[in-house]
Amino acid sequence: MDKISNIFIKILPIYWAFLTFMLLKPGEENHEYWFMFNGIDKVLHLSIFAALGFCFISAFPKIRFSYFIQIILIYAFLTEILQEEMGLGRSMETLDVVADAIGCLIGYTVYKILIKRFF
Repeated sequence: MDKISNIFIKILPIYWAFLTFMLLKPGEENHEYWFMFNGIDKVLHLSIFAALGFCFISAFPKIRFSYFIQIILIYAFLTEILQEEMGLGRSMETLDVVADAIGCLIGYTVYKILIKRFF
């Protein structure tokens, strides 16, 4: 398990930096593609925060759940506030934070299930 933690300690900052960049970069005009549907941004938020939650708990498996959820939610709120305040064509949406929270819980749960099953 320490081996897995060491791997994710290296992956986590890279993924988190990339995620921050993507969440705070200027908004772009959405083009209609075949795979786009109403609410795709919530699915994306859920997915990227599931990956963040999984990477975070994998890197720090002994962290208390309350600290885990607080850190992720503070990050989610801060990115939404910064999107609004930076004035780069992005806006703050409460449902994004809800999707972020659900996503990180999914990542946490997947980690716990995999650890229980394989270790």
